[in-house]
Amino acid sequence: MTTTDQSQTGLALRRTVVLVGMMGSGKTAIGRALSQRLAVPFLDSDAEIETAANASIAEIFARDGEPFFRRRESEVISRLLTGPPCILSTGGGAYLAQGNRHAIRQHGVAVWLNAPLDLLWDRVRHKDSRPLLRTADPQATLARIFEDRTPIYAKAALHLDVRHRASIDETTDDVIALLKTREDILEDLT
Repeated sequence: MTTTDQSQTGLALRRTVVLVGMMGSGKTAIGRALSQRLAVPFLDSDAEIETAANASIAEIFARDGEPFFRRRESEVISRLLTGPPCILSTGGGAYLAQGNRHAIRQHGVAVWLNAPLDLLWDRVRHKDSRPLLRTADPQATLARIFEDRTPIYAKAALHLDVRHRASIDETTDDVIALLKTREDILEDLT
């Protein structure tokens, strides 16, 4: 994306924005909307892993285990962070790894989409694509994961509380307003 293309939006993205948070927090949907609004590429680390492995995340977990998946995830995130500024959506567990947090701080900025537990459950309870929720009590599992991960997500440079019933456009507006508070990330050219 050239500076000219970005200046047509009135905003220039200076660093990669990495969306982090729980499964169901909206990282992919908000990431796609944000990339369109800012006229920059949208990348999804899970999709990149699936393409490279020619398998779904669930299949990789089942076949190779979570430690294998996490190593591949770190490699992919590091590679994606070295490109031009973009919007990068990561899997829910990606930000847990200290190496990933360090790489994100060096090459971009982490934005935590902090969705409340009840909203997350509403969004993920009917999906079978979440390998970590394939348990006897997926709601309790989600609650435990939420409790364990929240202190780590809180280390993100920027936090956005995801509101109940907020549309994708409204949440995207909120993210843009948050990013505008940091000219080193998103510069308003108007």
